[in-house]
Amino acid sequence: MSQPADRLDGQVALVTGGGRGIGAGIARELTAAGAKVAVAARTKEQVEQVAQEVGGLALELDVADQAAVEHAVAETERELGPIDLLCANAGISGPDGRPWEVDPADWWRTFEVNVLGVYLCAHAVLPGMLERGRGRIVVTGSGAGYLPGASNTAYTASKAAANRFAETLARSLEDTPVRVFVISPGLVQTEMTSDSFGDDAPWTPPELAPRLVCVLASGRADALAGRYLHAEHDDVDDLIRRADELREQDLNAIRLRR
Repeated sequence: MSQPADRLDGQVALVTGGGRGIGAGIARELTAAGAKVAVAARTKEQVEQVAQEVGGLALELDVADQAAVEHAVAETERELGPIDLLCANAGISGPDGRPWEVDPADWWRTFEVNVLGVYLCAHAVLPGMLERGRGRIVVTGSGAGYLPGASNTAYTASKAAANRFAETLARSLEDTPVRVFVISPGLVQTEMTSDSFGDDAPWTPPELAPRLVCVLASGRADALAGRYLHAEHDDVDDLIRRADELREQDLNAIRLRR
């Protein structure tokens, strides 16, 4: 594994959607930075493989199941220690097709994973973080939540909700020591995206999102809490230097401007 600049020795991280793709990359990068990582996802074989690779804890988890989420948080803290970092990364693409023709249950399942799952995970870790006076949450958002031209109503609408939830959660925690971030990993070639985009798509290097998560976990970007951070298009060190400007001018935020 590559050695990131930001060290996370002693931190405990829970990564949802960690069995493959972006989540697996985040688990590897956090481990390389010194964190102890719980890898959670629905597919048992995948999380066990990644957890074995990083020496972490494997958790079979459906993030839309509140009891399962609470059990995963309790198991992580029992096996690894109090959670310092939640990476709410689990997500599904949702059904393709015209919205009046797809199964409503399939359409709504996208929200259950992409929005309710983020909320349930945050809901489960926040009391402990607030009691201990420390903690960070990184939500994997998406440009699909605001960019034009998309046709998958379930995924785009759910990511718009996730983006906004992370921002408003960060605002609600401003007077506490807990910080919340929302990131866009860019267009990363994964099992989920490969069927929708061709080989010549402008793919984002897969290592960029995990590196950004490490910076956020380190604490040196806490002034950027609530801002929309793009793993490829944003220079996070520059944004840290300009944090006051970002707040004053409300930059790196998704807004209607007239």
